[in-house]
Amino acid sequence: MKSTQDNATFTAEPPASERNDRSNHRELPRCPTGIEGLDEITGGGLPLGRPTLIAGAAGCGKTVFATEFLVRGATRYGEPGIFVSFEERSEELARNVLSMGFDLNDFERRNLLVVDHIAIERSEIEETGEYDLEGLFIRIGHEIDRVGAKRVVLDTLESLFSGFESASILRAELRRLFRWLKDKGVTAVITGERGDRLITRQGLEEYVSDCVIVLDHRVDAQISTRRLRIVKYRGAAHGTNEYPFLIDEDGVTVVPITSAQLDHQVSSERVSTGVLALDEMMGGRGYYRGSSVLVSGAGGSGKTSLAASFANATCRRGERCLYFAFEESEAQLIRNMRSIGLELSPWIDRGLLRVHAARPSLTGLETHLATMQKLIRDHAPRAVILDPISNLIAAGTALDTRAMLLRLMDDMKRKGITAFVNDLTAGGAFHEASDIGISSLTDTWLLLRDIERRGERSHALYVLKSRGMKHSNQIREFLLSDEGVVLRKEAHTL
Repeated sequence: MKSTQDNATFTAEPPASERNDRSNHRELPRCPTGIEGLDEITGGGLPLGRPTLIAGAAGCGKTVFATEFLVRGATRYGEPGIFVSFEERSEELARNVLSMGFDLNDFERRNLLVVDHIAIERSEIEETGEYDLEGLFIRIGHEIDRVGAKRVVLDTLESLFSGFESASILRAELRRLFRWLKDKGVTAVITGERGDRLITRQGLEEYVSDCVIVLDHRVDAQISTRRLRIVKYRGAAHGTNEYPFLIDEDGVTVVPITSAQLDHQVSSERVSTGVLALDEMMGGRGYYRGSSVLVSGAGGSGKTSLAASFANATCRRGERCLYFAFEESEAQLIRNMRSIGLELSPWIDRGLLRVHAARPSLTGLETHLATMQKLIRDHAPRAVILDPISNLIAAGTALDTRAMLLRLMDDMKRKGITAFVNDLTAGGAFHEASDIGISSLTDTWLLLRDIERRGERSHALYVLKSRGMKHSNQIREFLLSDEGVVLRKEAHTL
């Protein structure tokens, strides 16, 4: 019978150096796509020197993804590429992607890309065994050697399959094609149409691909959203959730954030609220930089005036501010704020303030999130305002809206951006709660309330909470004047 010590020798950990070597050995090399967000959720890109399948229904963005993969590879990473189209002609493809700034004709002249249209005619293919696609291999191989291509796109395989009637030959040729691409040492992206019950119509590509990405363009309650999911990635960890993505004039943007960890850095620096009396209520110094601020109140209580005051103070410091307006246009916001002595147009002219006005019902919540993330990256603001977040319920449920805002606010915290959000609550009720339920997520919560006294109606403000700082517990009358927001120091009983 073996002793406990003997048993321990069979379960002992290997030396640290051996564990590190083993870990490094398991790490697969990646090919960065250059697509915003995609490299983050794939852990660095697509599998290097291996085929990746991108599947989806018509109109979901497969060709755009594949094209950007080639363009970014050629322009950012010095890796020439080849685009083989079995459907669109070269000139049609070039016109379609020119709106995103991808000038394929220019890239071809500079030997960065080759765009080749191959029409597959059933009458030209003889099913004679292993040589059925030999002509295709020779043609692609010649272009790879000519420009030293490191990346190859085949768009789409359905047209190639139409030339075969025998399932056994089709399966053999498909495996041979993927093996041939691996042997050439290129990172390949193959696009395919979704099947009814399988990932693709043939149900074969997903089994021989090293990575499978599924794109989806869905419509719910007349609102469309695009989402991406990594179904398979051999030998590597990857995100498995659905991720929203956006296609616009700059290409593809994937939103990688699903549930952020609470590991962001914090700042002790304070920034002015834009209202001197409110700064005094916040310990005389204002909000913490990089914190989140919620202002809730009924319609007409002055939430937008507080938001505009904060935007004005941010720009006065020479910092950028991004204002998401869900009720008013940019022109209307500028006009209305002039009535309280705030002139925002100079900040817009100087590029410090950017107003993005859009109805929430225009797109789905995921698309709104992707758009916001992109604008935050482009504008690089120190402060972001959402006015009001309650309108976002028009694009989804309260639960979905809360999840979307959580992802956005966590991302801003990691970037050190001060977030200011307004929430419209039902009038006439005592609301120490947010309709969307994000009050627990914010660091500072200001509440605006209606007051009726002696036949007159006015408003009051108080600080419900402000984490990490001493703040006033007074209820102050809130007035809007020609000189901005006024807070009377006398406390009022509500």
